[in-house]
Amino acid sequence: MGIRIRVTEPDKLALLYERFRDVCLVEKEVWKEIFMPREVTAGPVRTNVQDRYDVEIDDQKIEDTLEANIPRGAAALGAAIDAYREHIAFYRST
Repeated sequence: MGIRIRVTEPDKLALLYERFRDVCLVEKEVWKEIFMPREVTAGPVRTNVQDRYDVEIDDQKIEDTLEANIPRGAAALGAAIDAYREHIAFYRST
């Protein structure tokens, strides 16, 4: 098993929160893992290679609140995610 690294870089977090929102809307439930295209700094880019991120929410009440906002659409779920960002963590395995 690889080492888990918590994502703390603001630009990457912004993308992960957005991706988390979109996956939850499509799956109609709070999702515990999301995938993002792998960042490549040089050479050819393989679009089928993605990084996996584990999503951890540290409070069941917050998870329930996020779940309740899914049927209300992207704006409501996005607002709930923004309100509870400090309780939602993303981890990437290396």
